[in-house]
Formats: sequence, structure tokens, C-alpha cells
Amino acid sequence: MKPIAESKVVVPWDFSEMSTEALQTARSLVNSPKQLHVIHVDTLVIPAGDPGSIYGVVSQDTQRENLIRAFREKIGSGELADVDFEVRFGDPGSEVTRYAHQVGADLIVISSHGRTGLSRLLIGSVAERIVRLAHCPVLVLRKEHD
Repeated sequence: MKPIAESKVVVPWDFSEMSTEALQTARSLVNSPKQLHVIHVDTLVIPAGDPGSIYGVVSQDTQRENLIRAFREKIGSGELADVDFEVRFGDPGSEVTRYAHQVGADLIVISSHGRTGLSRLLIGSVAERIVRLAHCPVLVLRKEHD
């Protein structure tokens, strides 16, 4: 494995404050923002009979454009403004690991929302799925509990 500072790092992004922290952590590990690859996986499924789908108002393309715009607004015009941002649709764990493999990532940095009990059982843990499926090391950042 390359030294971290020279590695390609994938950061899953869900627009939460924790994913912002994960991106900042990932940035601190590499020499350049160009080494960062941020991915957002949306589970948008548009029913065939949905009026937005019928009239072409809602589609994966429009959703992708909206998500890219929202990411760029959240990041602003600073050092991370030109970070590679990918939007995919489907199962987050599978899509993140597939993307990491495609870009040749050396590391995935992900935040964990720290769900436990029933909510974790019902919702599942994206971080856990990524750890199981990834071809490379995964750094899971946990939120500190008070």
C-alpha cells in the first residue's frame, strides 16, 4: 500500500455534519484534494406511474444535478471546491465499494452514525457493509457520545 499522503481516498457523503468531518479527516491524510473522491449514493426509485416521471420532471439525471449543486454549495469555494464528486443510485454499501474499486482507492474514510439496537437492525449499517465489501482498508470515524 502507498503511504497515506500519496493515496487515493474515497469518502461516502450523505450531507450530514459527520460526512463533512469525514471529508476533512480524509483531506488531512493526503497531499492534495485531487486525491479525494467523494460519492453520494441515493436510493431514489421513481415509480413508473409517478407524475414527475411521466412528465420528465423527476429523473435520476435531474436528481443527480440537484445533488451535485447541493454538494458544491455545501463545500463552498475553498480548497475542496474541485474535489471529484460522484452520484450513484442503488445500495449504498455496494455502490461505494464498487466506486472505490473503479477509482483504485487505497482507503475509504466513512463516518458512522453510531446507531444501535433496533434502529441498526432495521436500517442496517452502511459502514459495516462497506467494511465487509471493500477491497481496501476502511477508516470508520465514530461520533463521540456525551
